[in-house]
Amino acid sequence: MQEVRAVFKEKLIRTPTVASFRFNLPQRIGFIPGQFLQVIFDSERRDNKDLNKYLSFSCSPDNPYIEVTKRLSQSDFCRRLDSLKAGEEVLIKAPLGSCIFKPEEQKIAFLIGGIGITPVISIVEYTTGNNLPNDICLFYSNRIEEEIAFKKELDAWAAANPNFKVFYTVSECQPKEKNCIFGRIDRNLILRYMPDYKERVILIFGPPKMVEAMQELCLESGCSKDKIKTENFIGY
Repeated sequence: MQEVRAVFKEKLIRTPTVASFRFNLPQRIGFIPGQFLQVIFDSERRDNKDLNKYLSFSCSPDNPYIEVTKRLSQSDFCRRLDSLKAGEEVLIKAPLGSCIFKPEEQKIAFLIGGIGITPVISIVEYTTGNNLPNDICLFYSNRIEEEIAFKKELDAWAAANPNFKVFYTVSECQPKEKNCIFGRIDRNLILRYMPDYKERVILIFGPPKMVEAMQELCLESGCSKDKIKTENFIGY
């Protein structure tokens, strides 16, 4: 773990409410796909939770930049992040987190809600970019289609990587696209599209209630507890 001054590079709009922020570093941070970092705007008060927050890497460690992605709000942290101008420096602490990609886990499934997609992006971009043989299945749930972050990238990786499959679900309106399913992630959906779920390591990222619901679903469906890994995204 180290602290470095990251130089803001650019902002990318992902959805009407989600944006990514890219930074250049003076030296590479050797993070593992799935890990996260802390953005520190108040270095004198490290316990200032309003201005110092944890965000997942939303890019492969092979990239020449680092990227984080945030659902934007009117919080003090979001206003500071969103007001960054190219060339400004931000203190970051990284890498953090142990809910990570492990090459030896050959069959992986993700049950993801909303902004919980960020560490998945890091993992899938890395495995696809390196032509790794890991069999990855992603179920990604949002309220509406317009809030599906990284859909263009995920679709491109699914087309390029035969070992990666993605299923989108939306809960509040009938989807327009054929590859998007109306409803929530439930047992019937998993049985239909991922009948080998008991063979997979299952990673669950997202808001606490969603993570709890998906964990219960896995246990009720007969998944082994030691194959379920979770990480709560708080403060979004």
